[in-house]
Amino acid sequence: MTRTIAATLLAAALVLADPTARAQDRDPDVAFVDLELVFAADGSGSIDDDELYFQRRSWGEALASEDVLSAIAQGMLGSIAVAYVEWGGPSSQVLVVDWRVIDGPESARAFADELMAAPRGAFGWNSISNAIDFSVRLVEENAIEGTRRIIDVTADSGNRGGRPLAAARADALAAGFTINGLAISRPGGRPGLAGGMTLEDYFARELIGGPGAFVEIADARRPFEVAARRKLLTEIAGASDAPRRFAETHRRYSGRSEPSTMSEDRRTAPAWPEAPPSEPVERPW
Repeated sequence: MTRTIAATLLAAALVLADPTARAQDRDPDVAFVDLELVFAADGSGSIDDDELYFQRRSWGEALASEDVLSAIAQGMLGSIAVAYVEWGGPSSQVLVVDWRVIDGPESARAFADELMAAPRGAFGWNSISNAIDFSVRLVEENAIEGTRRIIDVTADSGNRGGRPLAAARADALAAGFTINGLAISRPGGRPGLAGGMTLEDYFARELIGGPGAFVEIADARRPFEVAARRKLLTEIAGASDAPRRFAETHRRYSGRSEPSTMSEDRRTAPAWPEAPPSEPVERPW
């Protein structure tokens, strides 16, 4: 029986049991959660410091947002566990924030604060495959049992270096992981993808896999912080419920709903929001 199946059965038992039985059944040395999630974020040479810290801030704010915390609270166990990794070349994977159980605003904000305070560490260029291997080990070696295990890969280009992406992907899927992707679409795209395919198509074909796997896109139409929040909702609340939650809360977040089609003025808008005059202007991807 795999860890994931065992954790799922235990979670169901805990939900059905009375509070006394629930406390007795828990292993005090193991945290049981609805989801183990690794943020495997691009920290390679193509991501400058402004972009790297904006990426971190976007994930932290998404995790601490009202709708994401509500989705977490509605899980069977009411908590998830997250870790944040930045990766670069084949030999460069950095654990920026170690495992933290998120079960409310305090733990989410603590994670976000720690994320922003950590120095940059990854170097080199785009070994997504080795980042997946690192993320799998990070989950397998923790003291946490989740009903699902997801590796959340963010990148602005395809795999370069390390072992073959297909092999890393296959091993992760065989171990019961889901791999999702957030494709950072830059103006003009990135060279090197076979047949001139888009990064999101490359992710769909070569990267993602497992139950409910999907690709989210950050571009001029959907800025990174919006894509990150939507992606987390989909991963935590489930694909069927996340779009409704996002639509209900996005009006409060941005002041307007996301357009159903891309208007002419949105095609050339930056991927980052306009910063107020008192703050540094963030560079687009």
